[in-house]
Formats: sequence, C-alpha cells, structure tokens
Amino acid sequence: MRRRAVFLDRDGVLNRAFVRDGRPHPPASLAELTVLPGVPAALARLSAAGFRLHVVTNQPDVARGTQTRETVEAMHAELVARGLPLDGFHVCYHDDADACECRKPKAGLLVSAAASEDLDLAGSFMVGDRWRDIEAGRRAGCTTVLVDYAYAESLTIQPDIRVRSLAEAADWILSSMAP
Repeated sequence: MRRRAVFLDRDGVLNRAFVRDGRPHPPASLAELTVLPGVPAALARLSAAGFRLHVVTNQPDVARGTQTRETVEAMHAELVARGLPLDGFHVCYHDDADACECRKPKAGLLVSAAASEDLDLAGSFMVGDRWRDIEAGRRAGCTTVLVDYAYAESLTIQPDIRVRSLAEAADWILSSMAP
C-alpha cells in the first residue's frame, strides 16, 4: 500500500513569514528563522499517524540574488536540528520568469516528492498559506488546506478547508482519517 504524505509549505506554515504590504516573505537569515507555535507537536502527531512529511517550498529570492542557496539549506538543516520530524525538503530556487515545472503553483515539487517515495498523491494533503500552495496541491490531486492569514492576494482556487495554524490543520487531517 502506498504511503500518504502531508506536503508543507515552509514560510507561514512551519516558520514565521514576514508580511510586508500584505504579502508574506521568508526570513532573510538563519537568525530570523522562528518556528511557529504548535508546529513541533502538530508534526509529531502527523508523523505518528504514519504520514510522510515533505516540505515543498518556492525560494525565488535565490534566483533574484537576494538570498543564497546555502542560507536556505542552513534553514532546513536548522529545522531538522530542532527536532522537527521532516522526511524531505523539495525546493524551487527559480523565479516565475524561469517557467520551470517545479515552481508552485505547478505541481512539480509534489509529483517529484511523491515519485521519490512512491507516495499516494490522492490520499495526501497539501498545507500552505498562499494561493500557489493550494493550486499546486489541487493540480497534484491532493486535498488542500489553507492556513489563512488573510494576505492581500486572491485565491485562484478554493481550498478544501481553511484553518488558522498547522496545529488546526493537523487536527482536521487526523479527524479525516477516522472511520
């Protein structure tokens, strides 16, 4: 039987995003990386329930020259060092103009992650805080969960559910498994 996963956007889901002009931005440095309240416990519960936990994140600031790949990778290493039970990191370092297949809202990151572990996309969930996450999850065939911060951007597609935190998302995901 193929395993199920919870695909997680990074900024705004696992760690604090910095909101400027109504839009979220990633931490600029390792020192700014702050894990959101309730995230470690929510991830532990999802992992204990048998879900594989994969981070799928756009990091276009690398292509834009305002962030380095090394800093992004250091942040991921720090999340693991803090004990978050994450099974993989899948990163798009491109910007929209690159027209790659991995940049959300395309489903490339999720499809690639699923292929690497033979994951069941239809039985999996995508948790994100932006329209790009929800659209990528839907394109991959996942159930979508929006951590809704009421950013100043429109959704292109409605999520299956809106929540206020990863902890609330985990509650909903785990309750959806109940017989």
